[in-house]
Amino acid sequence: MIASLLLSACATQVKKTSGQMQGDVYTGTDTVKELAKGVPDRVFFATNETVLTTASRDTLRKQAAWLRKNSSVNVVLEGHADERGTREYNLALGERRANSAKDYLMTYGISSDRISVISYGKERPVDSGSNPLAWSKNRRSVTVKAN
Repeated sequence: MIASLLLSACATQVKKTSGQMQGDVYTGTDTVKELAKGVPDRVFFATNETVLTTASRDTLRKQAAWLRKNSSVNVVLEGHADERGTREYNLALGERRANSAKDYLMTYGISSDRISVISYGKERPVDSGSNPLAWSKNRRSVTVKAN
């Protein structure tokens, strides 16, 4: 039942963000990086972790500053995981990662009304490799412009 709800939520949100699959790799568009030069669009996580690293907090501070200057922009935080683990586990992990980023943005004055969260789990890898480097690229939260 919970998996069905998560899947239906994912299907609804996918229509709101743009991007495409190229083979096994998802190429998203409308990221914060495309909206503002010098503002990274993603933060990365350690294996099975949702704790923000120092680099991730720095990236989110830059995103928050940009969002404060662009108050009409709403964003979606997409949570992702690497290929290891079950689909259900990775959907839940991706959601926790995106919520971790959301909570941090909110500490810098960004209203929760402007931030949506969606998890894609392991369904949208940026690197389809099955090795530690690919996994590190796929454990992320990506900030995209909401439509």
